[in-house]
Amino acid sequence: MQSMLPSTSRSLARTPLYESLTQLNARMTNFSGWEMPVQFAGINTEHQAVRTIAGMFDISHMGKFSFKGKNIIERLQPLVSSDLSRLQPGEAQYTVLLNARGGILDDIIFYYQGEDEKGFQRGIAIVNACTKSRDKAWLLAHLESLSVEARAELPMQDLSLEKVLIAIQGPSAVNKLQPFVEADLSAVKAFGHLEAPVLGKTSFIARTGYTGEDGFEVMVDAQTGVELWRALLQSGVTPCGLGCRDTLRLEAAMVLYSQDIDETTTPLEAGLGWLVHFDSKGDFIGRAALETQKREGIKRRLVGLKMQGRHIARHGYAVIYQGSRVGEVTSGAPSPTLGYPIALAYVPTELANIGQQLEIEIRGKLYPAEVVKKPFYRNPSRMSKN
Repeated sequence: MQSMLPSTSRSLARTPLYESLTQLNARMTNFSGWEMPVQFAGINTEHQAVRTIAGMFDISHMGKFSFKGKNIIERLQPLVSSDLSRLQPGEAQYTVLLNARGGILDDIIFYYQGEDEKGFQRGIAIVNACTKSRDKAWLLAHLESLSVEARAELPMQDLSLEKVLIAIQGPSAVNKLQPFVEADLSAVKAFGHLEAPVLGKTSFIARTGYTGEDGFEVMVDAQTGVELWRALLQSGVTPCGLGCRDTLRLEAAMVLYSQDIDETTTPLEAGLGWLVHFDSKGDFIGRAALETQKREGIKRRLVGLKMQGRHIARHGYAVIYQGSRVGEVTSGAPSPTLGYPIALAYVPTELANIGQQLEIEIRGKLYPAEVVKKPFYRNPSRMSKN
């Protein structure tokens, strides 16, 4: 997800749910070239709905790529840092695309759907809206360069404009979504997925999300997406915007592409080292750089900060230690669940220990902050994706 921009324009792309959103008096904004809702009833109201019952998000702006071909897993292996060969049909892997320097081109989720009757492997990747076009070109170029066979087939299709993607998140997500799905959702494990009829139409359903709560992401055709949104609304699911999606993911310490991670940050610096499977896979783009960084020592780390007061550390604010600037805040906001401001920031490794006292410069003044354990919030009943 990329940071929100304040203005809107008629030239912005709109999802198939646009009319359904505006009928609910959504406040819209420019988000990665899409006209998307910031909020409906209010960020705090929507945030608490997800934490306590269930909320739903239109995330149709996300990139959606479908893969089908011989040895797709083998051909994707060099392009990501994680070992996709471990996946069984119906399982998924959160991972990263890297450049040769180990910098993060994007963070994605790859869902392995298994083989069809002809022996073709199938999978789906969900990527960030702000990097979709770049990801598409990068993936296709590398897939073709890895295999002559790839030039004789289309190994990847872009479903981004064809499909609606709705996230239903919260403790009651299963119960709220189940009446519209012809499959037992309780049997789907964390980071599991399946294809099943939704309102009578075969659809893709994954038990994943970006809120720190249990929930599902449903990919359907445009007409079914509109019908599902309305059905969920009538069943009492709260419509939610990008504003509370940001506070929810920040409480769960889930990184935001273009703010917390980008081409200049590595997964080892960003606390995503668990996505780098050095021991179980062969070479991949960026491996040599990450091995060097691991061997020589990581110079900075992304940490969680708790502000000691009511002042909010925003993106770009300086982190100060003993009078010197030592880092920068990447994300920050008041935490509706915890009741105090929280933030993520890169600081030197020697200042990344839990309990470390730092300061944040806000409009020329310094305010105390403390390094705390991530995530800031964890629902004990939520299934872990790790």
